[in-house]
Amino acid sequence: MLVLRALLGDPMHGFEITTWLAARAKGNLTVLDSALYQALYRLERQRLISAEWGTTENNRQARYYRITTRGRAYLRAQTASWLRYAQTVSAILTEPLTSP
Repeated sequence: MLVLRALLGDPMHGFEITTWLAARAKGNLTVLDSALYQALYRLERQRLISAEWGTTENNRQARYYRITTRGRAYLRAQTASWLRYAQTVSAILTEPLTSP
């Protein structure tokens, strides 16, 4: 979900995605390069993202990823599900303790 969220804006290459996530996580989330690229390949196989070769600002070749229409729909559904799940877990964890 986080990779799809990152790609809602402009297309990005892997390092840009990592930088985008790190800036928003404020040190609370570490994304390993190997995990990111595995996720990108999986998302591409599922047609949730597409990729094309381009040139970075440093004049290097890189694959630029963009979210597809299918990816946007998937992200909306998964985000709603995740938020419900997180709200439920938070409610359980913060509920005052009572005897059974």
